[in-house]
Amino acid sequence: MGKFLKSFIYAWEGIKDGFRQGRNMKSHGLSAVIVLIAGCFTGLSQIEWMIIFIVIAGVMALELMNTAVEYVVDLVTTEFHPLAKKAKDIAAGSVFVFAIASAIIGCIIFFPKWFG
Repeated sequence: MGKFLKSFIYAWEGIKDGFRQGRNMKSHGLSAVIVLIAGCFTGLSQIEWMIIFIVIAGVMALELMNTAVEYVVDLVTTEFHPLAKKAKDIAAGSVFVFAIASAIIGCIIFFPKWFG
């Protein structure tokens, strides 16, 4: 049971490190707070809230994975290498794709409530 509980502590440390070291994680966190506040004032349905939480969690999880990839690449090589660049760029691209999809989902959920 001790190892199981420690895994939560390690995971929390990873999340804290992601926020401390990553400016992108901070901007995603700020965006999440803004969306949650907007949701409170908009009167979202239960399903809309579930979608919002899944999207926020997805962006943050991908950003944490992107940070992990960057750390591993930096650990393996301090010199420029084209494959190291590709690994970092592709990891960052995955976050970007999901963030764009999240913005579109946000528009689909919020625009009809604000402008409809």
